[in-house]
Amino acid sequence: MRLLLVEDEPDMATLLRAALEKHDFVTDHVPSIEFAIEAIETVAHDLVILDRQLGDGDGASLIAHIRKRRPHTPIVVLSAMGGANHRIEGLNLGADDYLAKPFVVDELVARLRAVLRRPSQVETAPLSMGNLSLDLNHGDVFVSGDKVDLPRREYLVLESLMRRAGRTVRRAVLEEDVYGSDDEIQSNSLEAHISRLRRKLAEAGSSVEIHPVRGVGYLLRQS
Repeated sequence: MRLLLVEDEPDMATLLRAALEKHDFVTDHVPSIEFAIEAIETVAHDLVILDRQLGDGDGASLIAHIRKRRPHTPIVVLSAMGGANHRIEGLNLGADDYLAKPFVVDELVARLRAVLRRPSQVETAPLSMGNLSLDLNHGDVFVSGDKVDLPRREYLVLESLMRRAGRTVRRAVLEEDVYGSDDEIQSNSLEAHISRLRRKLAEAGSSVEIHPVRGVGYLLRQS
């Protein structure tokens, strides 16, 4: 899942990004309404976490814009404006949930997962190629029906390649799918993830292989 975090407090944003990463969320962070609008226009996020007290206005004003541009994207407000009137206002404006600061991280994660499980979120069919399949709804990988455990970023690499199976995927596209906008990417990080992923798929007996395309990216195809 790729989330958009709209939060102007640097320490809070750092805490949230670290916590969400531990729960397998890729997080793009923006500090203002202005940058949030740009992010909403350019990337389809699975969910938006929205603070209200931003430097350039009330984050609640973004809800209508999100609903117009991305009508099915869930919105969870996370704000120090936590009084009953504020919560009612946010929900009436179109937020799917509203959690007051201070908060417990585990409760936030539970609420995010609950919102993402709601029936309004369309179930996604598995991605399959050869004897390899990805259950996108639960984040599981199977080879010939046997589950293969993958760390978060190896899974994201595989998902990106599976969505474009049979086509060369540029390195920049893979990095965009795997890393958040604030992540520091080492020069060989992507190659390391792919090397480990290739080894694990081979050990599991996958009929699908990842092939490098020199100077361009990678290609997923059946062996």
